[in-house]
Amino acid sequence: MAVRHITPTQKKARAILSAVIAILIGSGMWLARSVHRVNIEGGSMTPALLPGDRLLVIKPPQLLRSRLFGKEPWLKSGEVVAVRDPRHPARILVKRVASVDRKGRTLEVLGDAGQASTDSRTFGPVPLSSVLGRAVYRYAPDGRTGRGPWAAEYDRR
Repeated sequence: MAVRHITPTQKKARAILSAVIAILIGSGMWLARSVHRVNIEGGSMTPALLPGDRLLVIKPPQLLRSRLFGKEPWLKSGEVVAVRDPRHPARILVKRVASVDRKGRTLEVLGDAGQASTDSRTFGPVPLSSVLGRAVYRYAPDGRTGRGPWAAEYDRR
């Protein structure tokens, strides 16, 4: 039986391949935690978003937010976000950021159609920890696809 020796070039190639595989696995885990698809079901965001619209929502991982961006600068007044309903955490709400309280780590969210919206006027400020991410792209239905931000037309009644 012959003994096979590994050359330094083969060792280097194996190390590079191992690193690439680790990066791919890490990227996949990041995507699974950071990217969400959300369906609009109600009329609280009309006319900017309609029932049946489907959004891509992204939240950078904590490490990237703190190192690259500071605390939470990607959350700005007027942006559309997906948040967990404080009353029913399994339910996802899509609302527009009205204000951000960085010290209290909360934000107020409002629907564009005030009469048809359950938002911070009903349940108060939302903790930043309940934010799934910022809506960045509407991928359905056909004819309504495109990048955000979507125009804010508030009806604050």
